[in-house]
Amino acid sequence: MEYWGVKSVLVSAILLGLGEAADPYVGALVGELNSYHHQVGGKVYAVDANTLLIKNFMYDGNGGDTFFWAGSRPRPGPQGFIVPNELGRTNILERYLNKDISLTLPDHKTIMEIKWLAVYDLGRLESFGDIYIPEGFEPPQKIILNKLSSKTGEVESGAVTIADSKTIIIENLSYDGSGQEVYFWVGVGPQPHSKGIRLPDELGYMTPLKSYRKKHVMLQLPGDLTVFTVDWLSLYDVKEDRTLGSIIIPEELNVPPSLVSVVPHENNLPNCEQLHKNLQLSWEVFGDQITMEITGQVGEDDYMSFGMSGSRDKPLMVGGDVVVVHMDGYLGSLKDYNLTSYMPCTHLLGTHKGVCSDDKVGGTQDYQEFSSKRENGLNIFTFRRRLTTPDSGDQAYPSEGAAMTIWSMGPLDKLRRPTMHFAWSKDKQPIEFTRKVTERNCFAFTRNDKPKMKAWKKFHLADPAAREFTARLGPDGGAHGYFATTGQHSDSGLVWYINGLLTPDVYLKRHNTYRMLVEGGSNPYDPHAYHPFTIT
Repeated sequence: MEYWGVKSVLVSAILLGLGEAADPYVGALVGELNSYHHQVGGKVYAVDANTLLIKNFMYDGNGGDTFFWAGSRPRPGPQGFIVPNELGRTNILERYLNKDISLTLPDHKTIMEIKWLAVYDLGRLESFGDIYIPEGFEPPQKIILNKLSSKTGEVESGAVTIADSKTIIIENLSYDGSGQEVYFWVGVGPQPHSKGIRLPDELGYMTPLKSYRKKHVMLQLPGDLTVFTVDWLSLYDVKEDRTLGSIIIPEELNVPPSLVSVVPHENNLPNCEQLHKNLQLSWEVFGDQITMEITGQVGEDDYMSFGMSGSRDKPLMVGGDVVVVHMDGYLGSLKDYNLTSYMPCTHLLGTHKGVCSDDKVGGTQDYQEFSSKRENGLNIFTFRRRLTTPDSGDQAYPSEGAAMTIWSMGPLDKLRRPTMHFAWSKDKQPIEFTRKVTERNCFAFTRNDKPKMKAWKKFHLADPAAREFTARLGPDGGAHGYFATTGQHSDSGLVWYINGLLTPDVYLKRHNTYRMLVEGGSNPYDPHAYHPFTIT
């Protein structure tokens, strides 16, 4: 029991960024390179069955015909094969000075098939430095565990896989979503308990879980957490303090290291809430003013927003009052916004409606910016506002009790205006800004290189006999659709479909008469129902 308590404190300290971070896990240690000539040195790790990592690799570059060389003979010699360098090339090796490099064995060869790796001169048939793979060495690989255990039958799943040091995959997860505060939950000790740590869901949201039906769910452990620092994973009902389904994480796992990098961030404000895996809010209330910092892992051309919901009972954009921030090069932009519609700010019948800055709808800019910067891929803004302002369009930050909040992250258009968000407050996330006991419920950001989205095929309408076209509004297709094919963001998340095809190129011929059937709404009093059709 004493050991359990110590481990629990350690994990909490790591999660909140209060403890010293240990050296990151990079794989299974093979050993040190033996050095014979030309200052060869470095420590070798197995990343997976096909990949070796050499930390702090040294080589003076003065060899003649020198390569990375591997083989299955008892000792390094001419019978072997070239291992491409860290760039995937088979060039003669140049100088290395304490460099970390990854080498992938060619032709799907595995570490189990070789007995040594050498820095080898083919001209002199001489090893300048080498390492022998220990007998029976097992490189890291994903571990397949049993299914989630559920005493009540409320949760079902297939196998649970530890893919790497920060990634857990649940196959065929089924859960009816009936719990009010059910989260993915990890911790230390012999079984799940209320002192665990909430995980972001597979999309990065921190809100209670909805229903799953035989879904493949990939979870990433946040901050500095790894599979080596937790003992179990569960679906846990925080409100009812009970486990719906769980699995024990074995000790001493030999799994590949995660390619995710940890991006720490700290500030001096006493309260912090993680709104999303990539967004956190810190604050302090002093007198009648609130000082806030919003930090997000977003792109250089993305915005962040946070504020009060248009409803006291649920997150609602319409009627909301938010601050919108983004970077313009080295300068920050911070504006107070009033939200009267889901559509971009539009001037209709003498008034502005939609997502408009306060000064366009007769209000005032009531936020005072203190600082703004972009650092390590994070946009960081600190600002202040009075809890209650004289602006009739502003909503008050309550001086007592929980407040219903809204937030979003999304791309800017070419005029640096906010467009349709890619992440937003889908579920309730109330915050008590004046809580008596300060809490910091945030963790370090994590980053991994995402593969570029493959664009859908561009459509063309070039039928010379066509004389009639139907234009209807529909979803923009996200990163695969309108943005991928045009390089522009849809302000509203809606785009035109012509004859059922997403924003095609339409080929028309001069001197022909065409009929356009437009179904985009014609109510000029409502931006959501007013979309004139323009041909350019």
